[in-house]
Amino acid sequence: MTYPHPHFKTVELKHASRLINHGPTVLVTTAHAGRRNIMAAAWSMPVEFTPPRIAIVIDKNTYSRELIAASGVFAVCIPGASAADLTYAVGIATGREGDKFQHFGIEAVPGAVTGAPLPTAGCVAWMECRLIPERHTEDAYDTCFAEVVAAAADERVFANGHWDFREDNAELHTLHHVGAGNFVVSSTMTKAKPLPGAPLISC
Repeated sequence: MTYPHPHFKTVELKHASRLINHGPTVLVTTAHAGRRNIMAAAWSMPVEFTPPRIAIVIDKNTYSRELIAASGVFAVCIPGASAADLTYAVGIATGREGDKFQHFGIEAVPGAVTGAPLPTAGCVAWMECRLIPERHTEDAYDTCFAEVVAAAADERVFANGHWDFREDNAELHTLHHVGAGNFVVSSTMTKAKPLPGAPLISC
């Protein structure tokens, strides 16, 4: 697939869980019947590897949740550090009063698999997701479950199935919301060394 951003490359689905397993703040986008929305979410995580499945908390009373329920699809977009202001803005504004893409000047393209809008700037990775219906929880809980059906990332910060946070790509480091509009940015990585005598087997 050709992406509008020259540095974006397809991520193999077997590596999709690694895009969010370090707990970044994400942007959730969705569209249905000519309506669309974008919101920030701080709670998301992988729950299965194959097929890749995620859980994400989206308040059941939000406009995004309404559109997701109607369309059955959405995208999880991971903003870089340079998009902190935008991430906070779309997280506190409501889409019921106007199109946040237009209001904040966010250009987007439809995802190739789901059609969910994908921002063309500010994000370092995308995951297109298909909602997994959970009839016994949909009316009671804010947690949504979904299968990742396509993924891509900026190869300058995510390649060969791994994040690579360095000083020279700091503007692409992911954001982690700690409350009241404050974010921690992923920083220098530390490589662990095997301890003497540690078995090299899976847990």
